[in-house]
Amino acid sequence: MIEIEKSLDAGWDVKALRSGARFAGVAGTMLAALSFAVLSFGALMLSASSVAQAQTHSLIGPQTTASVPLVPGTGSPGTTIVAPIPLGPPAAPMVPPTAQTLPTVPAGRVALAVTARYGRDAAPISGGLIWRVYAAKPDATGLFPLVKEDRSATPTFVLPPGSYVVHASLGLASAAKSVQLRSDAVREVLDIPAGGVRLEGRVGDVRIPPGQIQFDIFKGSQFDTSQQRRPIAQNVMTGDVVLLPEGTYNIVSNYGEGNSVVRSDVHVDAAKLTDIVVTHRAAVITLKLVNNSGGEALANTQWTVLTPGGDIIKESIGAFPRLVLAEGDYHIIARNEGRTFQRDFKVITGVDGEVEVLTR
Repeated sequence: MIEIEKSLDAGWDVKALRSGARFAGVAGTMLAALSFAVLSFGALMLSASSVAQAQTHSLIGPQTTASVPLVPGTGSPGTTIVAPIPLGPPAAPMVPPTAQTLPTVPAGRVALAVTARYGRDAAPISGGLIWRVYAAKPDATGLFPLVKEDRSATPTFVLPPGSYVVHASLGLASAAKSVQLRSDAVREVLDIPAGGVRLEGRVGDVRIPPGQIQFDIFKGSQFDTSQQRRPIAQNVMTGDVVLLPEGTYNIVSNYGEGNSVVRSDVHVDAAKLTDIVVTHRAAVITLKLVNNSGGEALANTQWTVLTPGGDIIKESIGAFPRLVLAEGDYHIIARNEGRTFQRDFKVITGVDGEVEVLTR
């Protein structure tokens, strides 16, 4: 498997992912101008009967962001959904923390200048960050009071002397550090070795439309039985970008509500955005119960689609149920007005069509 690694010489943008009732905590779409390419090799392990392609792009690039209203509150350091940030014109390179200009600090206050990078000796993170400063001790309710919040790349917080916890999140990746402010300004650098994946599904060369395919992301390899099997991100849509801590993840792709499921392992590298294209071997099938070939479909028909071994794949009711099925052989049962009809049929990848069941 060959991955194409690209560098960015323009800014990149982070938007919030769509989130369902079961998931809140992933970062969203990155838009970037790509400049030059060099070849590198990467590992992408795929399940049988599937094909995938991967491209990796650098996340390193300056960004100008618009201000976003901050919501005060209390809580504890943790992952955060990245809110939409409009992409502005390319900005000058980020100022290193050692040269970061500090604001005028009033008496009785101390400046805390913070920045983040993709790891030790790695490039600085130039956008998409959410910074929070918490009191070092919880209040009476057990929560750590939120003191300050900022969404710029290199903010400077002006605070009273004391102990604090500074926390930075980039999608599902984050880092925190305890700091002690006395009289002199303090500069802190947090390491967040994070990367991203952007997902897409296809049947052959045809892209699966958004809304018809979704992805769940699990930590660790699909072959590692010791890993927790709860997804860290659910219902991720085509084109969405999920920012993750560096490491290996198992991506489960579900096309439709039938049995077209593809599992693949991918390694996320720090400061890299990996585009994953998963190819499903499936087709869209419409079922019809008719009196004569090509005739009108009978309403209120109950349908059961089974494997040749008798395992139920899908059940539905209607005149024209439409479902996505993986390539293979199937047996179908149609029930209407107390009568039962059945037949076998075969699904071929990319060949959408109708399957008629005759009442005679």
